[in-house]
Amino acid sequence: MKIIELSPGDPRLASDLLPVLRQLRPHLTEEVFREVYEEGHAQGLRFTAAYDDNGMCVGVAGWRITVNTSTLRMLYVDDLVTAAEARSTGVGHQLLEHLQTRAREAGCHQFRLDSGTHRTDAHRFYFRERMVVDAFHFGKKLD
Repeated sequence: MKIIELSPGDPRLASDLLPVLRQLRPHLTEEVFREVYEEGHAQGLRFTAAYDDNGMCVGVAGWRITVNTSTLRMLYVDDLVTAAEARSTGVGHQLLEHLQTRAREAGCHQFRLDSGTHRTDAHRFYFRERMVVDAFHFGKKLD
């Protein structure tokens, strides 16, 4: 497996990464995704893609390193998705390992992600990866 970071403007974002990411974020169009990544990149947003031995994108992670008073420096995972046809083959594990290594190299004290309350299969995976529920995430839609 090959894991690489894709920069804004890379044509593989639309051709390879977006179809996998849309399995988690179906509301994303190519235009919206491009706009989000262009704006988010300046805020630290990065996208990493996992490719199998046949050159197919089988996993995607959107992430950023942030600094705040709660966690100090942390790597936060915005998106983590394995292509449906590649689930339970180790892709998610390898992406998490890759990102955790990156976090350590960047001097992060925490590695975090949020997962929708209805994503019970994902929760089982995160528990197997020795992650814990250490906070509640609260939200409110604004008009």
